[in-house]
Amino acid sequence: MSGTLIRAITSELSVRAFAIEGKDIVEYARRVHGLSVLSTVALGRALLGTSMMGCLLKTETDSLTLQVRGDGPLGSIVAVSDYLGNVRGYVDNPTLELPPTPQGRLNIGGAVGDGDLIIIKDLSLKEPYIGRIRLQTGEIAEDITQYFAVSEQVPTVCALGVLVDEDLSVKAAGGFMIQLLPYTEDKVIDLIEKNISALPPVTQLLNEGCTPKAILERALCGLEVEILQTDSVDFKCPCGRERMSKALISLGRQELRSIIEEQGGAQLLCHFCNKRYDFSKEELLGLLSEASE
Repeated sequence: MSGTLIRAITSELSVRAFAIEGKDIVEYARRVHGLSVLSTVALGRALLGTSMMGCLLKTETDSLTLQVRGDGPLGSIVAVSDYLGNVRGYVDNPTLELPPTPQGRLNIGGAVGDGDLIIIKDLSLKEPYIGRIRLQTGEIAEDITQYFAVSEQVPTVCALGVLVDEDLSVKAAGGFMIQLLPYTEDKVIDLIEKNISALPPVTQLLNEGCTPKAILERALCGLEVEILQTDSVDFKCPCGRERMSKALISLGRQELRSIIEEQGGAQLLCHFCNKRYDFSKEELLGLLSEASE
């Protein structure tokens, strides 16, 4: 379930860029969550975009959470990335299907509805950084572009794509993100705009065999591009029995006693990877001593 993520910068240090190929990551999410075609595309875009945004984090303890909170039938989309770009996520209504748009496309915007895009950066400080904007289209890529422009004042272009095959598996998935650094010359901006306007959809490029590096080279054609780093990224969930035990302990003794008396045990489900953790009565009794009143 690995993907490839690259980080690049232009030789004059005026543009930084990221590109990802993540078919296996999105396919894993599809299988784990039992996603419909529409939910596969929506969550897949969020995972890919969040992975690239995670690359902007500085240390291994940092994390970035992207939340799409719309009032549409899809519900919320949540994706979390670490600083390497490893990502996990889920969507509230994984089996949702809607009629296509009049143009014959998946109605992702209609499924998401109106609402907010929220970015939470946990930088190991007292309080996390939280940025919030109104959703522009609900199509994810355009909303990420708007977030950077409004909340971080960084001119950004984000393109994301997920293509589902006839057998419902993920055929192609990836994207790129290009950001202008301070003092970028107008001629460079004009060149990038011209290149991007001429690019086919990301899924078409990937389907034709383009690598993330090749996609960036086309998007930044005419500029000298240096690849800074190439990483393997995964759908990676840090859940485990120890983490779930801490969650139970955090409920406090009174709540734990109620669970023991009423249920005789507990069953916890990880929203991100759908793994189930069962705790017996004896195990819950053992956790009581660590819980506070």
